[in-house]
Amino acid sequence: MRLYQQLVLFMLAATVLPLAAVGFLLLSSAEAELAARIDAEQRTQAAATAEAVGASLMEVVDALARSAELINWQDATEAETVGGLRLLYGQSPAVSAVLKLDSQGQLVGSPVFRAQGAEGHPGFQADGVERMLSSVPVQPLRAGGKGQAALGTAYVLGESGRAAVTVAVKLAEGEDAPFALAEIVFAPLEAALRRRPPGAMGRVDLVDEDRRILASSEPERRMTTLAPELVAHLLAPVATEPDAVRSFRVEGPPRRVSVARVTRGLRFDVVVEVDEASALAPVRAMRRTVLASIGAAFVVLLGFGALFTRRLNQRLSEVVQGAEAYGRGELDRRVAVRGQDELSELATTFNRMGEELEAARARMLSWNDELRVRVDEATQELRSAQAQLLEAQKLAAVGQLGAGVAHEINNPLAGILGNVQLLMLDRGPADPDLTTLRKIEQSAKRCKEITQNLLRFSQQRERADLRPVDLNAVVRDALSLTEHQVLSDGVTLVTQLAPGLGRVRADPGHLSQVVLALLSNARTAMLKSPTRRLTLRTGQRDGNTFLEVEDTGKGISPDIRPRIFEPFFTTKDVWSNVGLGLSVSWRVVTEAGGTLTVRSEVGQGACFTVELPRA
Repeated sequence: MRLYQQLVLFMLAATVLPLAAVGFLLLSSAEAELAARIDAEQRTQAAATAEAVGASLMEVVDALARSAELINWQDATEAETVGGLRLLYGQSPAVSAVLKLDSQGQLVGSPVFRAQGAEGHPGFQADGVERMLSSVPVQPLRAGGKGQAALGTAYVLGESGRAAVTVAVKLAEGEDAPFALAEIVFAPLEAALRRRPPGAMGRVDLVDEDRRILASSEPERRMTTLAPELVAHLLAPVATEPDAVRSFRVEGPPRRVSVARVTRGLRFDVVVEVDEASALAPVRAMRRTVLASIGAAFVVLLGFGALFTRRLNQRLSEVVQGAEAYGRGELDRRVAVRGQDELSELATTFNRMGEELEAARARMLSWNDELRVRVDEATQELRSAQAQLLEAQKLAAVGQLGAGVAHEINNPLAGILGNVQLLMLDRGPADPDLTTLRKIEQSAKRCKEITQNLLRFSQQRERADLRPVDLNAVVRDALSLTEHQVLSDGVTLVTQLAPGLGRVRADPGHLSQVVLALLSNARTAMLKSPTRRLTLRTGQRDGNTFLEVEDTGKGISPDIRPRIFEPFFTTKDVWSNVGLGLSVSWRVVTEAGGTLTVRSEVGQGACFTVELPRA
C-alpha cells in the first residue's frame, strides 16, 4: 500500500470518521431531544387548548344558566319572553339563536325566531327546531331544577357548513316547566385554537366523537373528517384515564400527533398535528451542513495530504537514490538536508553513514594493499623457503651420493698415489718416465682433493663447531692467503670492513672456506672483464652482521640464477673446480643460521651477501 493511501486511511480513521461519528451522534441526540421537546410542547398545547375550549363552552353554558334563573318565564308576557331570550342571546358571541319551548317541546311564540349576530345566524325553520331538539338530551332536564343546562351533540348548521351545538336550559321548576334552546356555533372558538405559543408549528383541530373537525386553526379544514390513520389511533382503546393526553406518530407523510380530551364532561377532542419534516428541519439541515463540512474537510485533508506525501516522497526518493548509489559503490554521494524534521535527521544520519562507509572503504583498500604486500612478502619468503628446502634436499642427495663415491674412490686412489710415489723414488732426474709419473701424481692428488671436497660436503649433517667469531678477522685471514693471487690478475681490491663489528656465531674454519670460495669465484668471473674491481664489505643490518663480496665480472643471467647453489653446477669458462664451492658455502652459512643471497645483472657483475646472526 502506497504512503498516500495509508495517509488517506489514517485521516479517515483519525479525523473524518471520529468527527462524523461524534457529529452524527450529537445530531441524533439533538434530533431525539428536539422530537421529545416537540412532543412535550404538543402535549402541553393539546392539553391547554382542550382546557381553553372546554372553559369557553362551559362559560357560555354557565352564563346562559345564570341568566335564565333571573327571569320568571312562566308569568312573563310575550314581550318579556322576547326580552329574556334576547338576554340569553347576548351572553356570548358564540350564541347564534335562542328559542323557548314548552314542556312538550313545542315552540312558544312565533313559529320562527330570527336573530342576527356576529356570525350572521340563519333563520330557523321547522326542521331546524327538530334538529335542535334531537341533538340535546332534554328528557333528563325534566327532573332537574330551574337553571340546569344540558349540552347536546354537534351538527352542521344549514348550508353554511359551520358546526354548532345546542344547549338546553330549564326555565322553571317542575317536570312541566318550559326550557330554552340556545345554539352555540364553534367558529368563535377557532380564535382559541389559533392562540398558540410563539414558534409553535402544525395545526390544531377540534373533533367530535364522529371524528369530524368542528373547528380548526386552518378554517378550510372545518367540518372535514380526520385522516384514516389518525382515526385508527383515536379509536384505539386507551389504557390510561380518558382525560390523559396521548402522543403518537403516523406515516404518509410522517407526523407527530397529540390528542387531548376536552374536560368538563364534553365529548370533544383537541388534535395537534406537527409535520415531522418541518419540525426536524433545523436538525436535518444541520446534518446536511455537517455532511458537507465533513466532505469539504476530507477534500481539504486529501489535498494537503497529497501535497505532504508528494514532498515526503520526493525527500524519500532522494534517500532511496542515495542508497542505490551506495549499492553501486558511489560512496561519495550525499543527500540534501532540508529543515529540522525527522527526515532531515534521517538524511544527516544517511550522510554520516556514507562518510563512515567511504572511510571504511578507504581503510579496507589500505588494508588490502597492505595485505597484498604482506601476502607477496610471505609468498616470496615461502618461495625462498621452498627453494632453500629444495636446495637442501638436492644437497642432501648429492652429499649421500658423494660420500659413497668418495669412500669407494679414496682407497684405490691412495694405492695409485703411493705406487706412483714409490716409482718416482726409483727414477733418477734424467729418467724419461719421471715426467709422466709426476703428471700421474698430480692427477692423483687432484682426484684426492675432489674426494676430500666430496667428503666434506657429505658431512653436512654433522654438527658444526659454532662459536663467537670475529668476521673481520676471518676476512683478513682469507685475504692474506689469496690477496697476492688476486692482485697478480690485475684486480683492484677494495675492503670496507666496519669497525667495532662485534662477533658472529659460526664455525671459523668453515667460514674461512666460504670467504675463500666467494673470492675465488669473483676473481674467476672477472678474468675477461675490462674493469676488474673486487669489493669486500662488512656491516650490520636488521640485527644481523653481513659480508658482501662484490665484483665487476660478467654477472649471472636470470635463467641460471636459481641453480647456482646446486652441486657440480658451474658457469666458469675455464674448468677449475667441480662446482661445489657455492653449494658448500650455502651449506656452511645455513648451518650457522644465516643466509647466502646473490644480486646480479648480466654484464654488471654480482654481489654475494652472507648474513650471520650475532653471537
